[in-house]
Amino acid sequence: MNAFMNWIEQRIPMMRVANMHAIQYPAPRNMNFWYVFGFLATIVLVNQIVTGIWLTMSFEPSAERAFASVEYIMREVEYGWLIRYMHSTGASAFFVVVYMHMFRGMIYGSYQKPRELLWIFGMLIYLALMAEAFMGYVLPWGQMSYWGAQVIVSLFSAIPVIGPDLVEWIQGDYVISGATLNRFFALHVIALPLVIVILVFLHIIALHEVGSNNPDGVNVKHPKGSLPEEDKTKFEIHEYYTKKYDIADDVVPFFPHIVLKDLVAFSIFLFAFCYIMFFAPEMGGYFLEKPNFEIANPLKTPEHIFPVWYFTPFYAILKAVPDKLMGVIAMFSAIAFLFALPWFDRSNVRSWRYRSGLHKANLIFFAIVFIFLGYLGGTPQENWKIVASQFATVFYFAFFIALFIYSKNEQTKPVPARIPR
Repeated sequence: MNAFMNWIEQRIPMMRVANMHAIQYPAPRNMNFWYVFGFLATIVLVNQIVTGIWLTMSFEPSAERAFASVEYIMREVEYGWLIRYMHSTGASAFFVVVYMHMFRGMIYGSYQKPRELLWIFGMLIYLALMAEAFMGYVLPWGQMSYWGAQVIVSLFSAIPVIGPDLVEWIQGDYVISGATLNRFFALHVIALPLVIVILVFLHIIALHEVGSNNPDGVNVKHPKGSLPEEDKTKFEIHEYYTKKYDIADDVVPFFPHIVLKDLVAFSIFLFAFCYIMFFAPEMGGYFLEKPNFEIANPLKTPEHIFPVWYFTPFYAILKAVPDKLMGVIAMFSAIAFLFALPWFDRSNVRSWRYRSGLHKANLIFFAIVFIFLGYLGGTPQENWKIVASQFATVFYFAFFIALFIYSKNEQTKPVPARIPR
């Protein structure tokens, strides 16, 4: 067996890569529960890919057969209901862990230098994930799938000059039809998963190049020769990490220390995931909307049209602006501002443990506003909700403007040179 493994290693360095990016990867020893969501996102991604492959075996991407094929999967395919609920619950679970992962990055400053590119890759994953979720949302061809696609695709018609032609190109027809469903199926099953997997790979490579952040925002890698021998790590680290840097004795090997912590979090996550999947897969209409259990009917408009919960904050921003074009600009600007977060924050201190009370209040208020926007965008429109959406939209963008203003000369606490023991 050793000879066989050596033969493989000489041709494909699997163990060298495993040691570099997993087993001997130096992880900060003070990582807390906020750092499990990246691992959970990877688990959910695998779940979505595997269950998606099984669903495509019985799904028919046509306007005439799509809805019936979903019913066939639920009623006739052996364990088809389980696979479908694993996939639908996984879609919402994906956004739960991604939002928590992003918020962790914000509270501990994981987007700051030298991790700007890491944040950009993460935001690109988020953007691709939204496109993937939207196109998958259309595939069951229920009422909300059809009319949701109608609303979202029509937004592009607001773009001057090329808008109407762009809408026709996206739809593949003059209206939302089987051609639209077929191309959304191709993108959902092949193109976008490939893009997401590539971006995840780049995200991990970028992370391991600059090293993981930690709750104290303290560097664990130092210039070569800057640390005395007694302050260096005492366990084996791959030469990839020791070639240019000295690794401070503030880290532990990824395996088994971080892996065991992640497995505990995975056990808790799996319990919650299975409870929802078996007992509340619809989650009161938030995960699977009731109108989507009716076949798409172009002649019957649902009483209320709004997207799945993970899109509703941006949908509320869209609806808050009366002008269609300006609403589209505001919605995409809300995402663009998240991309530019590393350049809005001009502080030299990463973790909010050592940031000012103003920064903590600003960040908590931003999270509350984001959740409130989600509520406003996912419930029937009323006059007070429109006004509230407008105020919440202003507060959303005000977070970034305020951060840019106060972060330059912010009063911060002294940051320790090493992770406190």
